[in-house]
Amino acid sequence: MSYEKELAAAKKAVSLAARLSQEVQRTLLQSQVWKKSDRSPVTAADYGSQAVVSLVLERELQPDKLSLVAEEETGDLRKKGSELFLEGVTTLVKDTLASEESYTGSPLSTDDVLNAIDCGKSEGGSSGSHWVLDPIDGTRGFVRGEQYAVGLALLVEGKVVLGVMACPNLPLASAICVTDKSSQEDVGCLFFATTGSGTYVQSLKGNSLPQKVRVSSNENLDEAKFLESYHKPIPIHGTIAKKLGIKALPVRLDSQAKYAALSRGDAEIYLRFTLNGYRECIWDHAAGSIITTEAGGVVCDATGKSLDFSKGKYLAHKTGIIVTTMKLKPWILKAVRESIEEENLYF
Repeated sequence: MSYEKELAAAKKAVSLAARLSQEVQRTLLQSQVWKKSDRSPVTAADYGSQAVVSLVLERELQPDKLSLVAEEETGDLRKKGSELFLEGVTTLVKDTLASEESYTGSPLSTDDVLNAIDCGKSEGGSSGSHWVLDPIDGTRGFVRGEQYAVGLALLVEGKVVLGVMACPNLPLASAICVTDKSSQEDVGCLFFATTGSGTYVQSLKGNSLPQKVRVSSNENLDEAKFLESYHKPIPIHGTIAKKLGIKALPVRLDSQAKYAALSRGDAEIYLRFTLNGYRECIWDHAAGSIITTEAGGVVCDATGKSLDFSKGKYLAHKTGIIVTTMKLKPWILKAVRESIEEENLYF
C-alpha cells in the first residue's frame, strides 16, 4: 500500500498541531505549566495538539473508524477548578482549525474538545490499524523554548508503516550546535516517511518542496557525533562512547527531534538507556523509528533486535535503545555489550 490518503491526513493534522504549539510557546508563562499526577509537566499545547490531531484525522479519514493511542487524557481537565484552563484549550483548538480554510465555521464546544482528547484511549496492539501520537514530545524542552516535536505514526498489524514529525524549532540546516533557541530564520521542519518510500523533509511553513534525506555515510567513529536526551547524564553512555573512541561531547536535544536529526545525517548515534524499571511508551519512538529506518538507519535494542510496537502502549524491548547507521551498528552493539558486562548493569 502507498498510504497516500493517510499520509496527507497525517501531514495536515501534524502541521496544524505544530501551529497551535507555536502559538502557545510564544506566550507561555511558567504559571501556565501544569503538573500531571505523575509529576510530569503538561501545557495547553499538549491537550490542544492532541485534540487537533484527533479531530483532523477523524474528518480526513472518514468513514474509517479512528483508533488512536495517545499520551494525554482528560482526568485533570474535568476536575473542578479547571474550567478556565479548559476554555483556553478549546479556544486554541477552535482558532487553529479556523486557520485552515476547509475547517472554518465548524462549531466546537468544550465537550467536543474533551471527547477528541479522549479519542486517544486506544490500547493499540498487533491487529488492525492504530494511530500513535505524542502531541508534544519533549514538554520540558517546549517549556524552555527549545526543541520539541509533534510525532504521529500509523501501526498496521503491529508494524509502523507511516510516520510524520513536526520539529518547529529545528533548523532546516544541521541541528548540531543549535541545541537551544535558534537565531536562524529558516527554522521549522516537517519530516515524513512511509514504508518502502524513504524519508523526506520540508519546511514546516510549507514554502519548500520535500527533499529526500539519508543517514550519515561517515564510518570513522572518532569523527562520529552522538545524541542523547536533555536529562541527567547516563554514565553508560559515556562508557560506550569511550570504547568507540568518540571524541566529541554528546549533543543533547529534547524529544524525537534526535531521530529526525540523525535521519538526515546530523549525527551518527543516538543512545537511550534508562533506569531499571522504566517502560518506554510507543508514542515516544513510533514516528521517529520509521523516519530513521526509511532514511537508511537502524533502530534496535541492545541485543540488536528491532523495536516491537505490537504489545500495546509500551514497547516490548530489552536493555536500552540504539539508533545509528547500518555501517556502525556492529561496533556499537559490541561496545554496548562490553559496557553492560563490565559495569554489571541491568537495565
